[in-house]
Amino acid sequence: MKQILSVIILSTLLFSCKEIDKKFNLKSGKTYEESKQNLADKEKENPKQFLKLTGDDHRNFWGKTVYKGLIRNTATVVSYKDVRVKLLYFKEGAQVANHEELFENTISPNVDYTFKAKYKTPSGTDSVAAYIMSAKAVE
Repeated sequence: MKQILSVIILSTLLFSCKEIDKKFNLKSGKTYEESKQNLADKEKENPKQFLKLTGDDHRNFWGKTVYKGLIRNTATVVSYKDVRVKLLYFKEGAQVANHEELFENTISPNVDYTFKAKYKTPSGTDSVAAYIMSAKAVE
């Protein structure tokens, strides 16, 4: 009985080790540099996937709509520059204006870039939507 139990436990351990190797690609033979290069290629091809934009807006004393934003580069290898941000201004659910911003600064991996955009918008503008249009990977 002890021998059967030992065989079952041993086979379970061996099987689970193979599953861990598959899951984490431990025996793929890829070197660290090859894995890093594959990651860099993915980050270069999809900059919008790795740049996250958050922000908020308010109207200042002079009637301008001020949008304070933060662009976070979540990539691990690639830096980005020439980030284009589109700002859409709404009044009661209808778009009343839009503006584009271009940030030429380089945003390194795991770094935040803050910005402020001020525009004179129609009276009654009550919200702003912003999104990243494009970015270029730094070679």
